[in-house]
Amino acid sequence: MQGALRSIQLHGGIFKNSILQHLRVAEPSFRSKIIARHESVSPARLEEHGFESTTIADILKGKGKSADGSWLWCTTDDTVYDAVKSMTQHNVGALLVVKPVEEKSIAGIITERDYLRKIIVQGRSSKTTKVGDIMTEENKLITVTSDTKVLKAMQLMTDNRIRHIPVVEGKSMLGMVSIGDVVRAVVDEHREELKRLNAFIQGGY
Repeated sequence: MQGALRSIQLHGGIFKNSILQHLRVAEPSFRSKIIARHESVSPARLEEHGFESTTIADILKGKGKSADGSWLWCTTDDTVYDAVKSMTQHNVGALLVVKPVEEKSIAGIITERDYLRKIIVQGRSSKTTKVGDIMTEENKLITVTSDTKVLKAMQLMTDNRIRHIPVVEGKSMLGMVSIGDVVRAVVDEHREELKRLNAFIQGGY
């Protein structure tokens, strides 16, 4: 993942070379003019057209309130068995944990790793252990907000070696995204940026 992140962050040269190869520019003088025109674009202009502007809110909007994991949750009083059963049924690797009487107030997160390390390895019973006993608590969570940029979220997940990150607003939960969601969003954004740069070279801007 670190290698993939570094590759994505080196987008400038990749975009330039990809566009030039796509257009099959053979004339050296023409090639120089295109490169000069590309490099003359200001950061503000690129930002105006959406470069690296995709946010976590965009990911949640695209996912919707479906059974894909972004809105699945359990409570601190649920058994670990029930939580793992829900993860298995919905093919997700983590659940947000909320307080029993405050369904919008996040209490923590439970993941497959928690189950393996704190139940299986320690020989505990998942049917008698509460989620609240093994979850990663709220004060230890790495979180993002709806306006966090996807590249920032990817950096947080990579640096902290986590695959799921809760989306919160204050103490209320908005959902959760996975590393797969973030990577797809970054790839889609860069694909669109390639199209914009292509249009710019051809005089579209």
